[in-house]
Amino acid sequence: MDLFFFALILTVSETLIILAGNRWFRDQLYTVSAVAAVVGIVLARWGPFAGIHAVLGGLVYCLVGKANPYQFLIYCTGNLLSLLGLFYLRHFGLKRIREDFLLTILYALCIQLLMQLGRALVALVTGTPPQVCLNFFTTDALSSLFTCVIIWIAARLDGMLENQKTYLLRLSREREEKNKGGY
Repeated sequence: MDLFFFALILTVSETLIILAGNRWFRDQLYTVSAVAAVVGIVLARWGPFAGIHAVLGGLVYCLVGKANPYQFLIYCTGNLLSLLGLFYLRHFGLKRIREDFLLTILYALCIQLLMQLGRALVALVTGTPPQVCLNFFTTDALSSLFTCVIIWIAARLDGMLENQKTYLLRLSREREEKNKGGY
């Protein structure tokens, strides 16, 4: 259910963002996306299952934005590079990342930059000129800020940026301790 709700959040938010951007901000060079923020949260909670959300984010972006098949390949495949954020999680540990502002922000940037790098690499491999591939980074700069804010907020909420197995075991332990105390 948790994975489903995050998929729903991703789909609705990304759809609304794209529709608003296409309608009201059509001439802007920058885009905003919720995909990296959602993938970063799901990666912390469920590990590699975040790959589902990374691909889904690419699908929603392409479907709503009426992309061509080439763009589907770039976004759906490229977004998967964000799964390398697992190494960041394993290196620093979720608890430390949640408690340290700088590590939280760097985690958010790591996910966002890996996603952008993945798109650029797929585009490059499929024949896009390198100077055009840089646009994956520059046009998505606001998404980096958005991702940092969302991940920082998530880190402050109990259980939000926490492995869900660990979180559920912790809740169960706390409930048992509370019951032993006569409550």
